[in-house]
Amino acid sequence: MAKAAQRKLLLSELQLGMRVKLPLSWTNHPFLFNRVDISSPAHIEMIRGLGVPYVYLLSDNSDELESTDEEENVEEIEEAPPERDLKADTRKAMRLSQRRFLESVNQCRNVYGKVVSDPEGAYRLSAALVEDLLSHLQEVEKPFLTLVGMDEKDVSVTQHGISVAVLAMMIGQALDLPARDLRDIALGSLFHDIGKLKVPDVIRRKRGALTPHEANYLQMHPNFGYDMLNRSGLFPKEVLNIVLHHHEFIDGSGFPDGLTGAKIPITTQIVSLANDYDQQLSGEQASSPQVALGYLFKNRASKHAESLIAVLVKILGIYPPGTIVKLSDDTVAKVIMTTKEVSQPQVWACKEDGSEASLRFLSDEGVTVQKTIRAEELTEGAIRTLQMDKGISFYFSSFQA
Repeated sequence: MAKAAQRKLLLSELQLGMRVKLPLSWTNHPFLFNRVDISSPAHIEMIRGLGVPYVYLLSDNSDELESTDEEENVEEIEEAPPERDLKADTRKAMRLSQRRFLESVNQCRNVYGKVVSDPEGAYRLSAALVEDLLSHLQEVEKPFLTLVGMDEKDVSVTQHGISVAVLAMMIGQALDLPARDLRDIALGSLFHDIGKLKVPDVIRRKRGALTPHEANYLQMHPNFGYDMLNRSGLFPKEVLNIVLHHHEFIDGSGFPDGLTGAKIPITTQIVSLANDYDQQLSGEQASSPQVALGYLFKNRASKHAESLIAVLVKILGIYPPGTIVKLSDDTVAKVIMTTKEVSQPQVWACKEDGSEASLRFLSDEGVTVQKTIRAEELTEGAIRTLQMDKGISFYFSSFQA
C-alpha cells in the first residue's frame, strides 16, 4: 500500500479542516500524535507556537491516510524514543496550561469590557473562548487538572470564572453530558459573577463578616448579572439560568429564589457546586484545596447532589492541585497536577528550608504522602519556594499518561 501523500506547508497556509503531520519528536509538542486534524483556531495557534517553519500536509483521502505499509510503520517506531521523558512532558504540559489560563483570563476581561457597550461583540468573543475551552478539555482522552494562577494572591472575578468553567466542564464531561450542555456550562461559568462588578469594591473585597445590609447587596449580584446579559437578547436561557441561579442549593437554602432539587437544571447544579468549591479556596475558612474539599463534605453535603460531589472528588483526587503535603522522605511539596495514581500525585518539592526544589513523580520514586500540612507550618524558605503567595486556580492539562 502507498504511503499517505504529503507536502511541506508553511504555517501561514494552515486552515481549518486540514490534516497535518508535525516535523517533531512526539515529546516536543502538546498533541497526542504527530498527525493533527485541525478542527479549531486554537490548534492553528498551538502549531504556530511550536517554532517550526513548516508542517507536512497529508492527503485528504481518508482511506489513503489510514493505509500505511510496513516500511512506514517501522520508520515511525524508530523515530519514537524508547522511553518518555516524563518530567519534560510534564513541564511542557504545565507551561501550556498556564499560558492557556492567562490567555483565557485576558480574553474574559475583554468580554466583560464589551458586555454593555458592544453586547454582540461580547457574545462573539465569549463563544470563541468557550470553543477554545472545549477543545482543550477534549484534547486528550482523560484530562487531568493542573494548578495555575496569577502573581497576585487575590483571585479576580475573571480568574474565578475560568477556574469554575474548567471544574464544571470536567464534571459535565464525566457525566457524559452532550457538547451543547458543556458549552452552556462554560458560558454560564464565565459570566456567573459578572454581576459582582456592580457591587461596590468596599463590599466585594471586604475581609471579615459583612453587615446584613452589605450581605443583602452582595446577594443581588446574580440578579445584576442576569439583567446585564438578558438585556442583549443573545444568551440562551440555559446560560441565563446559570447566571441567575448559581447560588441555589438543592435543599432550598440558596438565593435569589430558594429553588429546590429538580427545579434547578443539572447544568446549573454543576456550576453551583464548582463555584461553591472554588470560592472556598479564597475564603477565610479554607487554607488549602483539600481543606476546601473537606469543608464541602462537612458543611455543604445537603446543598449539592451526592452524585455530583462524588464526581468532583474523583476529579480533584485525594490531594487536589495546590495542596501542601509532607512526604515520606521528610521533604515538603505542593501538588501540581492530578494523575491516575491519586495517592501519588506530581508535586513541586523541596527540603524543609526551601532548598533543592524539583519536580517529582512520587509513583516512580516509591515516595508517598505522609500527611497534609498548613502553610503556617512551612519555613519562610519553603513558603518562597512553593510560592504560597499565589492564588489557586485550575486548568485542563494536556499531559497524556
